Amino acid sequence: MTVLPFKIPKPEKEALVYQEDHEIIFYGQLHQHEEIQISLIVAGSGSLIVGDSIRDYNKNDILIIGENVPHVFRSDINTSSESVMYTLFFTKTSFGKDFFDLSDLSELEQFFHESDYGIRILSKKKGIIKNFKRLIHLNRIERIASFLKILSIILQSKKEPLSSFVYRKKYTEFDGERMNNVFQYAMNHFQESISLDEISGKANMSKNAFCRYFKKRTNKTFFQFLIEIRIEHACKLLYKNQDLSISVISELCGFQNIANFNRKFKELKKMTPSDYRSQF
Repeated sequence: MTVLPFKIPKPEKEALVYQEDHEIIFYGQLHQHEEIQISLIVAGSGSLIVGDSIRDYNKNDILIIGENVPHVFRSDINTSSESVMYTLFFTKTSFGKDFFDLSDLSELEQFFHESDYGIRILSKKKGIIKNFKRLIHLNRIERIASFLKILSIILQSKKEPLSSFVYRKKYTEFDGERMNNVFQYAMNHFQESISLDEISGKANMSKNAFCRYFKKRTNKTFFQFLIEIRIEHACKLLYKNQDLSISVISELCGFQNIANFNRKFKELKKMTPSDYRSQF
């Protein structure tokens, strides 16, 4: 299976693809595909890289990822014995090249624009989940009707973007493997000190070339990205491990002193670690 591009398996002439993934861990490789995906997390939790950002995902999250948006699902195997995701895949031309241009569907223009950066649904989730869980029992016509109902609910829901920048060029397989190596190394070793020599070596590039390469594709430096990985992990520890002190969490997330941890946390989350924990 190549890293990029990633092909969604589908029967010939099937416009809408419904897929259920029951895995110990989700496919944790950087990939992109021409299909837009609407996914319901039925079980499991973990981290999701979309475009320039890393986010967490949890049970009952509804996530939308646009066409050719690079992304990685990385399951947290310490919190669940199984990861389950239901997904609908479709393209703007799945039902004919002019279908989504019909005036009756003009409201979907904003949906397609927002999907280019990834979307997390924040409200009206019960209706979407109800329709998702019916899909496996429906015939193709009924499934398309439920799909349109899901889109209708999404249009009425509150949402948040998953990223603020997406590299718009399609990755080559070589390019995808290189970025995947960088992402995987960062996510496996974020608790350690990672030098520029070390990470540029994983990409088989000089330090200067790597810095330009990474910034062009994510709109941020590698070390900004690394800090975001650390802070997202800190968020999980703050609400899932209430017995751990903030200073211990700081160390577990790769920060060498708590003052720097507190400063970076507040920059990204607009609150202190203590305030974040008090929410839970």
